[in-house]
Amino acid sequence: MSVKVKICGITNSADAQAAVEAGADMVGFVFAEASPRFVSVETAAAISQTLPTHVVRVGVFVNALEEFVADTARECGLSLLQFHGDENSWFCTQFGIMSMKAFRMRDEKSLDELLSFTTDAWLLDAHVEGERGGSGQTFNWHLAVAAQKFGKPLFLAGGLRPENVAQAIREVRPFAVDVSSGVESLPGKKDHAKIAAFVRAAKLD
Repeated sequence: MSVKVKICGITNSADAQAAVEAGADMVGFVFAEASPRFVSVETAAAISQTLPTHVVRVGVFVNALEEFVADTARECGLSLLQFHGDENSWFCTQFGIMSMKAFRMRDEKSLDELLSFTTDAWLLDAHVEGERGGSGQTFNWHLAVAAQKFGKPLFLAGGLRPENVAQAIREVRPFAVDVSSGVESLPGKKDHAKIAAFVRAAKLD
């Protein structure tokens, strides 16, 4: 089975359609206002309605209120919740929807935190001071390889681009790869040619 591809930080319909046409399996909406890729619930819901049913809608949250997560999931038709804040395992898994916790990988000690979370999947991202994600920085992929022993589906993120995603997949064998800044012309605006190149490179393996 080929790796799944998630294009994150979608803010407009044109970028969402470019992701779909390129063959992306998932699109991500960032509901954290501090992010340059923030999208309103209303806009995300409108975009979501235009997407084919097979495309997984992912909502990205950072220390959001329980009611906001639940309401947003319903309005936007989300089927995967992605948490990038200080949420605990219980918070992430209470919504009756598939969930994923993001971890910023600094060193081998970073792996210790993973087993505290019973979410359906884990996302591994680079540790960049002051950043919750979308930094465009890679991390030591050997840490992701080590995380495979825990048997949980892994989403690999952090500094992935059309030029390095195939190598990342060969080394880590993740369930999915997650890209945001690596296919952008500027924060919050995707480069459609880069999206196509990224998906093509990821699916070649």
